[in-house]
Amino acid sequence: MCKRGVPFDGVTVNTVLVGLCRAGLVDEAARLAEMLVGGRGIDSLDVVGWNALIDGYCKVQDMAAALAVAQRMRTQGVVLDVVGYNSLVAGFCHSGDVDAAWDVVEAMKADGVEPNVVTYTAFIGEYCKRKGIEEAFNLYEGMVRLGVLPDVVTLSALINGLCRDGRFSEAYALFQEMDKIGAAPNHVTYCTLIDSLVKVRRVKESLGLLGEMASRGVVIDLVMYTALMDSLGKEGKIEEVKDMLQHALLDNLTPNCVTYTVMIDAHCRTGNVDGAEQVLLQMEEKSVSPNVVTFSSILSGLVKRGCLSKAANYMRKMKGIGIAPNVVTYGILIDGFFKCQGQEAALDMYRNMLHDGVEPNNFVVDSLVNGLRKNGNVEDAEALFKDMSERGLLLDCVNYTTLIDGLFKTGNMPAAFKVGQELMERNLPPDAVVYNVFINSLCMLGKFKEAKSFLKEMRTAGIEPDQATYNTLIAAQCREGKTTKALKLLDEMKRSSIKPNPITYTTLVVGLLEAGAVEKAKYLLSEMASAGFTPTSLTHRRVLQACSGSRRLDAILEIHEWMINAGLHADIVVYNTLVHVFCCHGMTRKATVVLAEMLGRGIAPDTITLNALILGHCKSDHLDNAFAMYAQMLRQGVSPNIATFNTLLGGLESTGRIGEADTVLSEMNKMGLEPNNLTYDILVTGYAKKSNKVEALRLYCEMVSKGFIPKASTYNSMISDFAKAGMMNQAKELFNEMKRRGVLHTSSTYDILLNGWSKLRNGTEVRKLLKDMKERGSSPSKGTLSFISRAFSKPGMTWEARRLLKTLFKD
Repeated sequence: MCKRGVPFDGVTVNTVLVGLCRAGLVDEAARLAEMLVGGRGIDSLDVVGWNALIDGYCKVQDMAAALAVAQRMRTQGVVLDVVGYNSLVAGFCHSGDVDAAWDVVEAMKADGVEPNVVTYTAFIGEYCKRKGIEEAFNLYEGMVRLGVLPDVVTLSALINGLCRDGRFSEAYALFQEMDKIGAAPNHVTYCTLIDSLVKVRRVKESLGLLGEMASRGVVIDLVMYTALMDSLGKEGKIEEVKDMLQHALLDNLTPNCVTYTVMIDAHCRTGNVDGAEQVLLQMEEKSVSPNVVTFSSILSGLVKRGCLSKAANYMRKMKGIGIAPNVVTYGILIDGFFKCQGQEAALDMYRNMLHDGVEPNNFVVDSLVNGLRKNGNVEDAEALFKDMSERGLLLDCVNYTTLIDGLFKTGNMPAAFKVGQELMERNLPPDAVVYNVFINSLCMLGKFKEAKSFLKEMRTAGIEPDQATYNTLIAAQCREGKTTKALKLLDEMKRSSIKPNPITYTTLVVGLLEAGAVEKAKYLLSEMASAGFTPTSLTHRRVLQACSGSRRLDAILEIHEWMINAGLHADIVVYNTLVHVFCCHGMTRKATVVLAEMLGRGIAPDTITLNALILGHCKSDHLDNAFAMYAQMLRQGVSPNIATFNTLLGGLESTGRIGEADTVLSEMNKMGLEPNNLTYDILVTGYAKKSNKVEALRLYCEMVSKGFIPKASTYNSMISDFAKAGMMNQAKELFNEMKRRGVLHTSSTYDILLNGWSKLRNGTEVRKLLKDMKERGSSPSKGTLSFISRAFSKPGMTWEARRLLKTLFKD
């Protein structure tokens, strides 16, 4: 225009200034205004031009520059209008300086410019962002009293504020009033309400609003579809997620990386990793590039299914296409490796993470500490914890709680208290969870008084105990058989306005039943039902097991029927519990009656049911009936599992018929089942009891070569077999083998060896064993001591007998 000699007019200048300011090029707009005014035939900017500059600076939150423009505007004789003032009000509100915004309103009124709906809406929006919803509504009411009617932006801001405050019913009520007020909801209003409802999983209402949007002709964008898909996916509704995607496609919307990632996550949440992989292939076909979140979602699904090798392959794939794993990706794999493949694989992944320059976060710390402590390496967990702190990572309360819990579980109480002290020194005040860990751990260690003192300290710190606190204390008293004290804690809990939950009632009922207080237990079950808690299959199982453990078998059917009448859904799980409890006591006739009742209700027995009946026959030494039940199982098309065969083998072992084990093993092989740890324990024990050393040792060697570790009782059977034959060197070798494999020697192990060496009158070996037992804080049984006395009271053994007595009673 300049080159062609075309003069600028006010409209042209304003258009250019508005365009530059909207693009965020405010300084360039200001320089252009300086250049044009006066030098290009324009004496001054008009109010539109000045307002563009003020609004531009307000949008980039340079309030000093905005005020300078307003001041210059005055010197040029241009009066600031409501648009300019509203820009300043909005600018100060958005920058968080509400007081300065109110100062602008005062200046506005002094200039005779009345605030309008835009002015008030700026304040209302800011108050809502600050969760000052009451201030926002007070201002809204004041605005209406002044005759300023709200518009759709005002009401959308209030709806957003109510949603942020969790007041969804009020937000929805206001939304429904919008049409009456004359401000029809727009895209922003619907988005605000739907997004808020989606975040709290109120999907049904969200879908209703989506339908309303469509009927009103309000545009539904991809962001909204994706948000709804995400919420549906988190509820495991994969078919609805697919339907929502189809609606988006029908609206001519093209799914992006976020949409596909939501689809992948939804498939993984339902365990359908194959479906997730198909979506990833679709992304590749449609040239939509996945990102780190996409891969993290699919890795999470694979880890949950235990497919760690496949997950590691995906990690390599993402690196190969230039997507760097982040701390979330590594965290998923570290946690997964600890749970499935063991410590070394997890630590290797952690080292790879550090090598790639990715710093750990609190989730990674928690996974590492938790994994190490569960593997018994609490010292390594402590060292890692210290290393993280030195790296500058701000460890949170959860990290400290995990370590404290681990230290308590390994019996290292002083170290646990030391970490607790460090937590306080770092100004991380302990929450209810931390106190509950201390209370629970002290209770587990039998230190109930100390646990109660923590409860008192908890209250002093202003932290109210919760259901978990009292449930822990009640469980501790029930474990000790102190049900009267446990019931007093229940009363204290109620007085503190803490409502007992199903765990509270179940713990007390189980404790009372184990103590034989059936009537009190039934009273509490009634109270539980009155409180609105319907018994669950878990409650049913624990209660019946308690009856079984206390030998109150007469109460089993009575309590079972009471729970059914109280609303317990009588499904296969419930009946399996009842059958199993009877069968554990060899009461197969009663179990068969229950089976008939099941069939009468149309509930077909499954593998668990028939396994229980096989166990019952084995317990009552009716082994032929057990094998007949196995044959019936096959006829009914119910697949046996490893537990079925282990039960049959256990029956053969207990009745001395282990020689028939080959038939069972052959059946197992036909079914494609491999022996597990328990299978080998049964076989080795059975052959050792029959003094078949060759077969017992062969199976033992096969067992350990497969990575299985025998139980102490299995070793004891083999040691006993060798000891009976006077082969004490072989017995001693097995004793040492136990130690090498980390299997704790039991009192029975020592008794067997002491009897064996005493029989050979080997005082040296007997002394070693007695000394070892003493250091462990245990002592031989009366029968073993009697045998030692008789063995070394023979003529010529008096001196050795004295030495043994010294070893036994020294100190």
